[in-house]
Amino acid sequence: MRLGDVGSERPVVAVGPEDELKEYVDVSDLTNDFNEDFFGSGGTDLVRAKVAERVSKSQALPFAGERIGAPFARPHQILCIGLNYRDHAAETGAQVPPEPIVFTKSPNTLIGPNDDVLIPRKSVKTDWEVELGVVVGKRARYLESPLAAREHIAGYVMVNDISEREFQLERQGQWSKGKSCETFNPAGPWLRTSDEVKEPNNLKIQLSLNGELKQNSSTNQMVFDPEFLVYYLSQFMVLEPGDLINTGTPPGVGLGHKPELYLKPGDLMRLSIEGLGVSEQRVVGS
Repeated sequence: MRLGDVGSERPVVAVGPEDELKEYVDVSDLTNDFNEDFFGSGGTDLVRAKVAERVSKSQALPFAGERIGAPFARPHQILCIGLNYRDHAAETGAQVPPEPIVFTKSPNTLIGPNDDVLIPRKSVKTDWEVELGVVVGKRARYLESPLAAREHIAGYVMVNDISEREFQLERQGQWSKGKSCETFNPAGPWLRTSDEVKEPNNLKIQLSLNGELKQNSSTNQMVFDPEFLVYYLSQFMVLEPGDLINTGTPPGVGLGHKPELYLKPGDLMRLSIEGLGVSEQRVVGS
């Protein structure tokens, strides 16, 4: 995790019960941030050993309600996968794609899990998308197989792939126009390392809007699983440590409602993925 004000977050590791933040260990003396250098140098192994030692010495600190930042620093790139849930493809009336649909999202969309989401100026179709995020742990280039990709995954994180549907679908060109608006990628509250996520392909995933459940599915509905996606993307580009892959969303997005339903100022989104915590984002005007 990373705690602190925007731009001044410090790296920490949550300890204690799963899915509950009560205590943490400060590791800012071990690394200045959870970034490319940290992941690429095998920093998770160093931190794991030190945290266990500090917990045994009762050096954990109580969480006192500080702001939670995204659990890793701004990545080189955010890569996204479209129509990657069978039930979401059916919802939109689209065919299940034979290969992953890939688009990019600006890295500066990354914000903390409970930060406000801004509706862009002139937007009337801002939408929600809870997703499983994959953080790259080791440089990946022309991987030989999905199995080989396993060693290149640092861990998993919950994200909200906020989307402006008019910009994305009606304004011509690439989807990135509707995906890269300010604050459009809340992430966290924590990154769980890959060894701690035993079944990434079988996690309960949900999003509610103003207390009403909108998305309720499982990652077992994914067309292409995380290991395959890392392998596949490495055939076309080099994945760097700390890069983020948003793996697609289940059904229940505003675009799929009849009539369509979109975010407005004052709305509250609540997201959860099994083992990856809970986040809430309030919607505000720009």
